[in-house]
Amino acid sequence: MPAADILPFFRAWVRNPLRVAAVAPSGPAVASLMTQEITADTGPVIELGPGTGVFTDALLRRSVRQRDLTLVECGSEFIPLLQGRFPGARVFWMDAAWLKRERLFEGAPVGAVVSGLGLLIMPPEKVTTILDGAFGYLRADGAFYQITYGPRCPVADVILDRLDLQATCIGQTFRNLPPASVYRISRRHPHA
Repeated sequence: MPAADILPFFRAWVRNPLRVAAVAPSGPAVASLMTQEITADTGPVIELGPGTGVFTDALLRRSVRQRDLTLVECGSEFIPLLQGRFPGARVFWMDAAWLKRERLFEGAPVGAVVSGLGLLIMPPEKVTTILDGAFGYLRADGAFYQITYGPRCPVADVILDRLDLQATCIGQTFRNLPPASVYRISRRHPHA
């Protein structure tokens, strides 16, 4: 991660620690873990809370094309940075909770959603709204990838049950500050 990214990220965290869930951008180990199941064949990818673009860079290394990336960021301080680094991607300045009411795509063409959002610090209603909106864009076999710094999935079982979803930890790394895990959240009955 570029050293120049740490200061703006830290400043954003100081201004609003409940919106920016970590004190520094994710490192390369967790970015690799987060994107390990995604390829160019995955198709369009939505990234929620890209911040400085650490996961976005990892997606590009996995051969995802910029034109297949839709970046949804609510922190205005990150928008110019993302637009400058990823000119071929679609960048939206909006809250991820607005996914359902916005029209980012017609139908459900998206193969993956990559989320750097701090779901652990959000109210359950907002987590439900974000997941419901994201799964409205995901194909039946698509998956939602979520980072967490907590000891278990950041989406409560009651929310997973309500939305007919399942969560699987696909790995963890101690080579990140703080140590992190990644969960794949998918439909329980993808062919239903």
